[in-house]
Amino acid sequence: MKIARTMDQDDLLKRITVNPDIFGGKPIIRGRRLAVEHVLGMLAAGDTPETILAGYSWLERQDILACLAYAHRIVEHERVEPFIQAAA
Repeated sequence: MKIARTMDQDDLLKRITVNPDIFGGKPIIRGRRLAVEHVLGMLAAGDTPETILAGYSWLERQDILACLAYAHRIVEHERVEPFIQAAA
């Protein structure tokens, strides 16, 4: 799966919504009861997009891409500095 341009990412991100009444306001897909973190977790566990789509009849391939685009936006500018410990 490839996310081509920023404009495409912006369009994909419109599929991600937040509703305080669903999962305490966590990002969800198109207002449904499927959290972005759940889809990302399935992908991280090795599930293929086809497997995920088979499990949710209403889910579309663009929804999975939207989850990836969302995760990318979150970590895009994140920097982690290593902790260097002096030898004792």
